[in-house]
Amino acid sequence: MSKTVLGFDFGTKSIGVAVGQEITASAQPLLSLKANDGVPDWQQIATLLQEWQPDLVVVGLPLNMDGSEQEMTQRARKFANRIHGRFGVAVVTQDERLTTTDAKARLFELGGFKALGKSKVDAVSAVLIIESFFENQYDI
Repeated sequence: MSKTVLGFDFGTKSIGVAVGQEITASAQPLLSLKANDGVPDWQQIATLLQEWQPDLVVVGLPLNMDGSEQEMTQRARKFANRIHGRFGVAVVTQDERLTTTDAKARLFELGGFKALGKSKVDAVSAVLIIESFFENQYDI
């Protein structure tokens, strides 16, 4: 049986969300949630968890290019811990370096500058976080 994974690209104003399937090691963008200084509407998260029933949640971990941590790293970890604490779902973090750059490149290829809306970039970043998690798990 394939596992369902819900991915989050944490940000202080917007949190991208994607869903992935372990069997195909792929993901699709869902939406971006508004956040107020990194705090989402927890009811929206509850609704997503209810709807998708994920076996695992993957939260992107923003690191500096040299792998060192920054303020956003701690905030993303806190967000991951809160999801686990509030909803009891298994949560892991995944290095997300360069996912926003890659997401913008993917969207630009598909639709030029018009495709580069912030909410789309955040959701595609969440896709890339899930896909990199699968790659690390299975050496794809």
